[in-house]
Amino acid sequence: MEILLAVVIGGLYAAGFYMVMRRSMVKVIIGLVLLGHAANLLIFTVGGLNRGAPALVPAEGAAPVATDPVPQALILTAIVIGFGIQAFALVLFKRVYQAVGSVDLDKIRTPDT
Repeated sequence: MEILLAVVIGGLYAAGFYMVMRRSMVKVIIGLVLLGHAANLLIFTVGGLNRGAPALVPAEGAAPVATDPVPQALILTAIVIGFGIQAFALVLFKRVYQAVGSVDLDKIRTPDT
């Protein structure tokens, strides 16, 4: 299971970096979303995977192996912060599009437009 998650995380990071390097603002936002999901999956995988184990209280008669709840709390916080950043980026890029009239990042670099 960890190997599959490692491959998925690598794919998400590769796709995210590829999209961030594009010239379109929409693709940059999609790349940021992919990078956020990759980071969340990385934290989740590093936190340890215990299939069927509860997060805090072990089951009756089971060994005291429990999943660490700290990565799950960090991921929940990161998801909320990520949504906020994505909403801010969307509004910021919309305002830039209204001012410049293009989604191409190379055309935005010109200060006269």
